[in-house]
Amino acid sequence: MTRDSGFVLWFTGLSGAGKSTLARRVEQELAERGLRVEVLDGDEVRLNLCEGLGFSRADRDTNVARIGWVAGKLAHHGVAVLVAAISPYAEAREKVRASVDDFVEVFVDAPLATCAERDPKGLYARAMAGHIPNFTGVSDPYEPPAAPEVTVHTHIETVDASVQRVLDALTLRGLTSDPDEVYSSSEEEAVAARLGALGDLG
Repeated sequence: MTRDSGFVLWFTGLSGAGKSTLARRVEQELAERGLRVEVLDGDEVRLNLCEGLGFSRADRDTNVARIGWVAGKLAHHGVAVLVAAISPYAEAREKVRASVDDFVEVFVDAPLATCAERDPKGLYARAMAGHIPNFTGVSDPYEPPAAPEVTVHTHIETVDASVQRVLDALTLRGLTSDPDEVYSSSEEEAVAARLGALGDLG
């Protein structure tokens, strides 16, 4: 199945909440359903598109705006765009929402303590010790979405459950099909062959 127009699926939450993990899993599921999919990971985008930006509010907002612009362009050309970015400020996220036709916000909710426990680089510990300034959730605020389309609680539910919650929301909005409605390539070939045979009957 393919869509003429794409959409933007925006995963927001604290560092370590599980945004990238979920985005990559959802990417696989959507690709299997025949969608063209692109993942914009916040860390990768900051390195390649937003190098030079700092972590002030203005720079963070600029980072989100740039990601949103790229995501919107891709969605306009029929791509399902999965953004995994902390994007801590609600106003910046809402500006992206206003610029995209189909925008689905996923709040990846996990307590700060859980995120810190998952942190292999020890960034939270360094931030709490005052060695990293402007760290979201510690010395900088994170503004949770007021009314996200989807909320997943990665500290109490499995990755599979969170992924399914996201996929259900997309299906409900008509942005992707139920997997039972999607033909495999071999099934599509069989249907095409049958249709061809029926065409010869006339």
